[in-house]
Amino acid sequence: MLGVIVALALIGGAIKFQSDEESWQLIIHKQEALYSVKNGAIRIYNIVEELISGSDAIETSTLVVED
Repeated sequence: MLGVIVALALIGGAIKFQSDEESWQLIIHKQEALYSVKNGAIRIYNIVEELISGSDAIETSTLVVED
């Protein structure tokens, strides 16, 4: 799960690398990271929802949830 969060933050541009002759820096922008993770999670959810709703097996089966 942590790997997915880091990947979404990297893809969204929330984590930046800077280096010079003396040091390396990893800069994390908190607001951009939060936005990237939220946006990525919503996109993944929508993709999975489309895949599930487009399946013929879902239309012909019944799901029963018991507490």
